[in-house]
Amino acid sequence: MTPASTGAPADVGAVPSVSPPPTAPESRMSPGGPGYRRMSLALFLAGVATFALLYSTQALLPLISGDLAVSAGDASWTVAAATGGLALCVLPMSALSERYGRRTVMTASLAVAVTLGLLVPFAPSLGALVALRALQGAALAGLPASATAYLAEEVAPRALVTAIGLFVAGNSVGGMSGRIVTGWVAQEWGWRVAVGVVGAVAVACAVAFRLLLPAPRHFRPGSLRPRVLARTVRKHLADPLLRRLYAIGALFMTVFGGVYTVIGYRLTEAPFSLPQGIVGSVFLVYLVGTVSASAAGRLVGRLGRRGALYAAGGTTAAGLLLSLAGSLAPVLLGLVLITAGFFAGHAVASSAVGRTATEGRAQASALYQSAYYVGSSAGSTVGALAFHAGGWAGTVGVGLVAVAGVAAVTLLGTRAARARRLPVTA
Repeated sequence: MTPASTGAPADVGAVPSVSPPPTAPESRMSPGGPGYRRMSLALFLAGVATFALLYSTQALLPLISGDLAVSAGDASWTVAAATGGLALCVLPMSALSERYGRRTVMTASLAVAVTLGLLVPFAPSLGALVALRALQGAALAGLPASATAYLAEEVAPRALVTAIGLFVAGNSVGGMSGRIVTGWVAQEWGWRVAVGVVGAVAVACAVAFRLLLPAPRHFRPGSLRPRVLARTVRKHLADPLLRRLYAIGALFMTVFGGVYTVIGYRLTEAPFSLPQGIVGSVFLVYLVGTVSASAAGRLVGRLGRRGALYAAGGTTAAGLLLSLAGSLAPVLLGLVLITAGFFAGHAVASSAVGRTATEGRAQASALYQSAYYVGSSAGSTVGALAFHAGGWAGTVGVGLVAVAGVAAVTLLGTRAARARRLPVTA
């Protein structure tokens, strides 16, 4: 599941061959230019497939709990295992993309993930389901970091925020459509058929992606030597700006993972008692995320990166507080604000990583994605446990702590930049 210049690009000095030779911006893809629409549609569809598969069980957790006779906390592992598998494997997969190419790794990852997606409906037990989901998440790990690196190499710098925003928008559409489809299908035919339908849709997206994505023109193969990879990772982690961006991504995703793992339980229980199909339709609010992610570049242009992150965090916090209401309308409005704030913040932070790391981009993006999905796993698990212990207020409390962390990390970066008398960045 998921950029403007930072003003202080990091000199990570890792694999020299990873960064292409200086290239005139006009030789790269830009809006209206050759290949840009095909590239945008291909990566949009990849984003759709990634989030639809990764979170295919999230809207179905109440049904899975009932069918397999397990608690909400146990059922949440079908989500946490997938995001955890992705978090663990994204860095090794990014290394493969440095050697064999972004398009090759993304294609292979989607192929394996959609194959596993067609097997998930036949899982005989919770243990088997969690294992298949973990493997599926590991397979999907080749998508996020490779896609960001592909865009950073092939798209003109002035269009990079918009291009990555479209990829993130594809994530939001995938998350939305997957949950809506599974909700209505599961209401009639059960959660297994619903997950199978998502797998079939992902197959179509994967085929279209491979046919549409232009061949890379600026990729230069790097090394697979572990020592070189370790040096690259150490230098990225030594960069204070990258560390802050990784923390921001993880914290935003902690909120999002917790809210959307638990919301199905809240809405199917009293006082709402909504049927599964209606609960699935609630995920139409993901359309707001599509808009906010696509508009991230304009938001940064108006407020600056620091201001955009504060705005995203404030919007998310307002949504969390509003969702505490006891009637459906404010709860839904709260979900709209949470979704808008999350996707805007994610687009801003992930795009900043792509521009900050001028070398070893796939590893820099992989570290962001790893932190991001660790946040998702933590949010899913802790959010479910908090809901079990304290109801929806417990889940909201976890989210507010995470949003406060976003504000604190952004403020830390502001103070550090001022102390060095540098332009303020995220």
